Amino acid sequence: MRKLKAPNTYVIIAAIILLCAVVTWFVPGGQYVKAEDGSLSYESVDSVPQTWQIFTAIYHGFVKQAGIIIFILVVGGAFWLLNATGAIEAGIKRFISKIGNRDKIVLAALTILFSLAGAVFGMSEETIPFVGIVVPLAVSMGYDAFMGMLVVYVASNVGFSSAFLNPFTVGIAQGMADLPLFSGMGYRLFCWGILTTLLVVFVIFYAHKVRKEPSNAEAIETEPLTKRQSWVLITLALTVVILIVGVTCLDWYMPEITGLFLAMGIICGIIAGFHSDRIVTELMTGAKDILSAALVVGFASGIIVILQDGKIIDSVLHSMQEGLNGSGEVGSLSAMYGIQALINFVIPSATAKAAITIPIMAPFSDMVGVSRQAMVLAFQFGDGFTNMITPTSGVLVAALAMARIPYTEWVKWIWKMVLVLLILGLVLLLPTVLFPIAGW
Repeated sequence: MRKLKAPNTYVIIAAIILLCAVVTWFVPGGQYVKAEDGSLSYESVDSVPQTWQIFTAIYHGFVKQAGIIIFILVVGGAFWLLNATGAIEAGIKRFISKIGNRDKIVLAALTILFSLAGAVFGMSEETIPFVGIVVPLAVSMGYDAFMGMLVVYVASNVGFSSAFLNPFTVGIAQGMADLPLFSGMGYRLFCWGILTTLLVVFVIFYAHKVRKEPSNAEAIETEPLTKRQSWVLITLALTVVILIVGVTCLDWYMPEITGLFLAMGIICGIIAGFHSDRIVTELMTGAKDILSAALVVGFASGIIVILQDGKIIDSVLHSMQEGLNGSGEVGSLSAMYGIQALINFVIPSATAKAAITIPIMAPFSDMVGVSRQAMVLAFQFGDGFTNMITPTSGVLVAALAMARIPYTEWVKWIWKMVLVLLILGLVLLLPTVLFPIAGW
């Protein structure tokens, strides 16, 4: 029997765009209107059925995601130039020869570090360049690209989902729900500890499963680093430090991070002794190599454009909210959680989703006897876990591009973990309505 081949990522996105356009013909239109006091009210409007707009949506999708597309191209070119110096390969070989059998400790430490980064300052887009660093490291240690994504991207998403200090989820949602900022931290910290511990256990288990034998640490022959290679690696390390300081202390975002890595690539090329033409050629080659993956980000954003232009996102959300009436505490909280997870497929931005859903969910949670803290936690879990699989997430698509993992292969690998995390999220939500929790 001939084995079925998974469709190309572009085909999948095109099919979703077409499906969303068809839906705009049948779903009534609606929109939330913000009053002067900041409250939201829903009103019905005429839907705008989408036809030939499926083509213009792709254009608008590219405009909408221009920043992250440029970021991918620049960072891809910078890392290509960095790899051309030979310093990364030489440094990785030296690192592997030094850690010996302690590689699993390194992987566990990285997992905790990136999970903590997601929990404390909402690391999301900032994971993309780290994927470009850690994936080659994981492969050279005898693992696969999925391991690199696991300890960086998945770990940061687990931390993001169960955050206790994340200003982009906890901070915004609690502010809109009129809760003291970062209150109820104890139970959120407990959730983060449980989920991160389970992730570390999975990392160790997966490490045992995929590690190639004999280990690369035994097979690699190392040579001393040249002075140029050493300075290139020092430049890379300084770049990572500056990135962390910029993101945590200086409110850096895409423009600053993009400029930082472009500067890093050029400086490393100069240190390696490349002339100006070679530096430009390597940058262009790297951008060309990652161009296809960068284009996916623009195409995927077209899905959101169709739904927004069709005026049906808010009406779908309103229908879901009305369906919660009479569900009871456990049923209502579970439904809130499910709604947030589903909405994440069409509104992957946590800030945008909070602005739309929290003003509606907060008063409703009061009516059904669910604490607002529990409602915010349902928002966090629902927003974060599905980020690891939704095709509309520009961060996911960009991270997969850096890791050279096709989206279809990623879905096959990650869907079971996402399902387990969603179930664990529900299990952790239930105590908030079944038992008294201090501060909730």
